[in-house]
Amino acid sequence: MLHITDEMIDRHVSPADAQQVMLDAFRSFGQGKAAMQERIRTEAGGVKLSTLGAVIPEQQVAGAKVYTTIKGQFSFVILIFSTEDGRPLASFDAGAITRLRTAACSVLAARHLARPGAEVLALFGAGTQGVQHARQLAAALPLKRILLSDPYADAAMPERLARQCGIPVDLAEPDQAVAQADIVVTASRSTTPLFSGHSLKPGAFVAAIGSSLPHTRELDDVALSRAARLVVEWRPQSMREAGDIVLADPAVLPADKVVELADVVTGSVKPRGNDTDILIYKSVGVGLEDVALAGFAYRQIEAAGEARAA
Repeated sequence: MLHITDEMIDRHVSPADAQQVMLDAFRSFGQGKAAMQERIRTEAGGVKLSTLGAVIPEQQVAGAKVYTTIKGQFSFVILIFSTEDGRPLASFDAGAITRLRTAACSVLAARHLARPGAEVLALFGAGTQGVQHARQLAAALPLKRILLSDPYADAAMPERLARQCGIPVDLAEPDQAVAQADIVVTASRSTTPLFSGHSLKPGAFVAAIGSSLPHTRELDDVALSRAARLVVEWRPQSMREAGDIVLADPAVLPADKVVELADVVTGSVKPRGNDTDILIYKSVGVGLEDVALAGFAYRQIEAAGEARAA
């Protein structure tokens, strides 16, 4: 069995690779050819252990992601198996996979849900996920400007992010940023809504990816009520974990308003009816994403002869 480090992932898996793998995985799931295992959390003494997984026969891989959370810090490991003979194939450090796959799924959602020609991104949070989202979205879409809202960002952050993304980055107040944005990404650890839903521009696409906990939320009920559709990765897990959904007034999220990403990418659901529809993608992170990208990375790294025995 091989062990694959984050550094190996960064050398052999590009954001474009991750985006294609996510598309293929959600298509496979939407066609009933793959299955997911919901996240299970176990906690004692301030230490939380979480597990989630997937079986993806079309990619010849099954596996699970296991991680600890201690004082808000995560440590990830992924283990994958062959679906052909059941043998363990590789273990992964998995920080890089988590970073890549989350943003890749947001790009996948944006390609299906954002209006063509979207130019302005409002980014809430300039941590690891925020930066990765800015980089992947700037490379994949015709963005011309990023408005950054992060009370913890240092004064040099806009310049650093601009160099990485190749477009101007300016600091902005939350509602000011949202009012100008075609795409909004919330990648924070906020426990309460980040902006007023009234500020959302008609036709905006929102990717809310910062929380997978039922007691925290980044979006208010106004944003949810204005949305034509709310797209989730997988209804059973999202409806239980996403505080944006759990804490919302049920009246703003009738059952037919919530659709799955797999149905969007297979074309069975077309959420955008017109250019003024506001669409929201709420991510909590599902095992399908981790296992699919780990399987791809394993094949790439094994072919390169770089991995080492665990």
